[in-house]
Amino acid sequence: MTVHHTLEATQLVSGYGGSPVVKGVDLTVPSGRISVIVGANACGKSTLLKTMARLLSPQSGSLVLDGQSIGSVPTKQLARTLGLLPQSPIAPEGIAVADLVGRGRHPHQKLFRSWSAADDAAVAEALAATGVSELADRAVDELSGGQRQRVWIAMALAQETGVLLLDEPTTFLDVAHQIEVLDLLTDLNRAKGTTIVMVLHDMNMAARYADHVFAMSGGELVASGPPAEVMTSELIARVFDLDALVIPDPVSGAPMVLPRGRHHVLTDTVA
Repeated sequence: MTVHHTLEATQLVSGYGGSPVVKGVDLTVPSGRISVIVGANACGKSTLLKTMARLLSPQSGSLVLDGQSIGSVPTKQLARTLGLLPQSPIAPEGIAVADLVGRGRHPHQKLFRSWSAADDAAVAEALAATGVSELADRAVDELSGGQRQRVWIAMALAQETGVLLLDEPTTFLDVAHQIEVLDLLTDLNRAKGTTIVMVLHDMNMAARYADHVFAMSGGELVASGPPAEVMTSELIARVFDLDALVIPDPVSGAPMVLPRGRHHVLTDTVA
């Protein structure tokens, strides 16, 4: 049975050293759907995600998970409900792939409970889903950037949480592996009803894979809704300071952003 979790922010302010980066954000994460946070560099996307994962405490406002202030949720309970893949995670030196992925099972361990067949199955499934089963015995620090990224995603999958937050999950991946990872997350969402929130830089990938888009600018949430409603030329200009044409993606039908640029504007020609 799929359990749908709720995650809601009200007038959320967070940042570092007393300086706010996220400024008065109100949002409700659609339960059981894929949401993508978009915006220019340094607009507060990662800070918002870290706050949602409780790596940062709100300076003011509230963040509520399943009707309870996220700050009051016991740590292990939170880790069984909400998983995070941060930007550029660091693995312990020399750790093997299977051991790192196995760490995703720690929230499910109880006092005096040994490793179980269910843990083995979860790790094996996560390794297979991300295409890294053959790397299970390799040291993580011997892998390429793309391979390491898929291993970290496998660890997040092994955690088997109802809510999964991912900060730039396609970093270091070539286009083929980007599609594989985003397809994998879509499969997870559709098969298990996992609520997924991720930060993506690629606007077209965001529009294609998101059910819901949160657009940020200057630490504020400036638009929220389905990609077809949010991803407009006007929003792209406001958020990215970019002159772009938005047309239907011929593959998915989602909005497709085509930057105009100064040197690629069609002009009338005479034959």
